[in-house]
Amino acid sequence: MAADAPGTLPVQLVEQPRLQKLKEMFMSKFGSAPKFYVRAPGRVNLIGEHIDYCGYAVLPMAIEQDILIAVEPVKTQVVQLANTNSLYLDFSTSVNNIQINKTKPQWHNYFLCGLKGIQEHFGLNNPTGMNCLLDGTIPPSSGLSSSSALVCCAGLVTLRANGKTLSKVELAEICTKSERYVGTEGGGMDQSISFLAEEGTAKLIEFSPLRATDVRLPSGAAFVIANSCVEMNKAATSHYNIRVMECRLATKLLSKSKGLDWKKMLRLHDVQTKLGVSLEEMLTIVKEVLHPEPYSTEEICKCLGISLEELRSQILSQNTQDVSTFKLYQRAKHVYSEAARVLEFKKICNEAPANALQLLGELMNQSYISCREMYECSCPELDRLVDICLQFGAIGSRLTGAGWGGCTVSMVPTDKLNTFLKNVKKAFYQTDVQRLPLENNSLFATKPGRGALVFVEA
Repeated sequence: MAADAPGTLPVQLVEQPRLQKLKEMFMSKFGSAPKFYVRAPGRVNLIGEHIDYCGYAVLPMAIEQDILIAVEPVKTQVVQLANTNSLYLDFSTSVNNIQINKTKPQWHNYFLCGLKGIQEHFGLNNPTGMNCLLDGTIPPSSGLSSSSALVCCAGLVTLRANGKTLSKVELAEICTKSERYVGTEGGGMDQSISFLAEEGTAKLIEFSPLRATDVRLPSGAAFVIANSCVEMNKAATSHYNIRVMECRLATKLLSKSKGLDWKKMLRLHDVQTKLGVSLEEMLTIVKEVLHPEPYSTEEICKCLGISLEELRSQILSQNTQDVSTFKLYQRAKHVYSEAARVLEFKKICNEAPANALQLLGELMNQSYISCREMYECSCPELDRLVDICLQFGAIGSRLTGAGWGGCTVSMVPTDKLNTFLKNVKKAFYQTDVQRLPLENNSLFATKPGRGALVFVEA
């Protein structure tokens, strides 16, 4: 086993009620016992929204909520998937013929992404079949990365069942690529934290090459997650992929205006690197080069000196072909300012000045305003929730995850935590019949959790 591979923990199932229950359900479902269990956590991003796919560092932490899968490798070349939640239907397929449906992102397709990623990486001609029973505690489509946790969990399941090993970094990179089979053009934050997280610390995650640095969060404050109860599925809506394209187009126009080889430039980070300037200077360049009015596809073609056909075939993704206008100035402005906030957040955590909580709270609030105004990835429920959180004592509050629904994350002084939770529950959840049944799983304080693990019976 590689030293930096995900760990394997021998456990006494009697002491692990959830594993014990999963084992019993597995046995009644498949008529035999699982050989091992794999867990991958969800995550909350504290700051750095929509910038991982632009090449910039982000600052997430793993949460306690997770995906847990009980697994039995089998001789037949069939994968049978079942879920403890009866809303998710059973699924089975031949391991030699993995078909991933992009039009309907159902739960099993995310499992198949992880499975296919590992199979392709090793060129497995005769992959082993498996019986799998999944149990998830991450609220779905909530911006806490339930789908990526499932892809990561499936990747680790397939790796273990086929007797292969990889480092956490390699696993994160494979799972990032393989989640794109389902049509999401993600950047890699979710998969990286799912594998690289360690208990008690958030991580600054940087890309190309992928690396993670511990960030000690200040004492005296808790991070509280609140679910807006508006579901947002990245693979099922075009908002997310349009933003990825707007950043790519902004990259091309900025590069061309500066005489760079724009055809090779894909991410806003590449422009900064090539020009060798600071993030502040990039913001000045954005103001000089791009205009705040939306760009039509005609104008983009004119700026780049290409035809509409070339734009569609060479730059736009499959699911953004029909978009007629793009906002480039706002998206680039958000990305460069948010990238600077991430670095500032880490610096404050490291230096721990007396007013650290105030400074971090201000950064979270600025991040939220930029997400709402410049990136336009909020929604009325998230806006209301952020207002309520700030009203009842949060020092900083912002949307987390892709947005357009999902969750907020708020930094709350520890001594105000109980009254904060009580007041937010009353103001946001108990005033709405639809949200009332969801309140218990929708509002919770969280600590940095550990990354993906394999459990075996001791």
